[in-house]
Amino acid sequence: MPHATPTRLLFVCMGNICRSPAAECTMKALIADQRLGDRLECDSAGTIGYHVGNAPDSRMRKAGRLRGLDISGQARKLVHQDLIDFDLVLVMDGENLRDARALAQSDNEKNKIKRLLDFTTTHHGENVPDPYYGGEDGFHLVLDLVAEACKGVLESLCIESP
Repeated sequence: MPHATPTRLLFVCMGNICRSPAAECTMKALIADQRLGDRLECDSAGTIGYHVGNAPDSRMRKAGRLRGLDISGQARKLVHQDLIDFDLVLVMDGENLRDARALAQSDNEKNKIKRLLDFTTTHHGENVPDPYYGGEDGFHLVLDLVAEACKGVLESLCIESP
């Protein structure tokens, strides 16, 4: 039986061209694999508007393709309405956490904002490093981290496959 209101997840990094679209597309693949589309929805955004309208970074798309993951989308900026519309806002690092919390207008909105790596067992409390100015290995590390964290998010939500 379909759920009336799916749980909505938002992944947030700085520019919404590397880490957050990687996490969004990783989660979408998990949702599809586990047939949870009626229970979960996700999106991504960035704390700055510099890349608005751009596709994900070509290096992240390439790293995703090597894993059979289609990393697509269009960058957009995080806005206050996101803190109302989404149930869980998952940020990549401490700077994203600070910037997202600055938009919050209530404790309820602040409490929705969590670090993505809080949902891992091996990287708890760390930042997902920004690969933008680094080499190819950084993009693969991001994909490793977000894959583990996305599985942890699903477990924390106690959502089982139909």
